Amino acid sequence: METNSKITGSTFVLAVKNLEKSVDYYLNKLGFETVWTDDGWHTVRREKFSIMLGECPDDRSAFETKNHSYFAYIDVENIDKLYEEYQSKDIDMRPIGDKPWGQREFAITTIDGHRITFGGEIKEPPES
Repeated sequence: METNSKITGSTFVLAVKNLEKSVDYYLNKLGFETVWTDDGWHTVRREKFSIMLGECPDDRSAFETKNHSYFAYIDVENIDKLYEEYQSKDIDMRPIGDKPWGQREFAITTIDGHRITFGGEIKEPPES
């Protein structure tokens, strides 16, 4: 099917209880930068990964949604370097490991209960 449109990116939209605390977490723990901010909203980005945070203090938290709190799978080059970076910042993480589907992965849980998995393709060892 031929189309004239092309998807060029995506931004995840997440509800957070306390916008100031959440923005601080994304900037100072996860290494994001501010893209845009307005009353009750704040967009952050790290390379090609963008998130729009909206303050919703009276809504249920992502912690309450259990497995539905996973919202993103992010492909990463040099996955071990990112894992090392996050290990040094007191982030709630699951250990990194190789998966049978050919990815090396780890997952984090944000201070709002949202879960993100980061993965990098496992490279085949060079043939001798």
